[in-house]
Amino acid sequence: MHTTLHKSKLLARVRRLRGQVEAIERALEAEAGCDRVMHLIAATRGAMAGLMAEVVEDHVRTHLVDAERHPGALDAQAAEQLLDVVRAYLK
Repeated sequence: MHTTLHKSKLLARVRRLRGQVEAIERALEAEAGCDRVMHLIAATRGAMAGLMAEVVEDHVRTHLVDAERHPGALDAQAAEQLLDVVRAYLK
């Protein structure tokens, strides 16, 4: 599967996410201002959405569009339109 093919890249992103969540925790423990905490949360949310978009995109390209592996796959243009919508939604 595509998640195992890109395992090291995905794990690196997850580790960065963990660091971002830990930064939120440290900010809360240090009683940082709400503006700082909200900024950290927004950055973490964006990183999580980016990770989801990458996994969804790989899934679509691997399981729905790969005509060699799946002869009845979606039209490539339709898949790109779907991915554009998913990317916009996850922003």
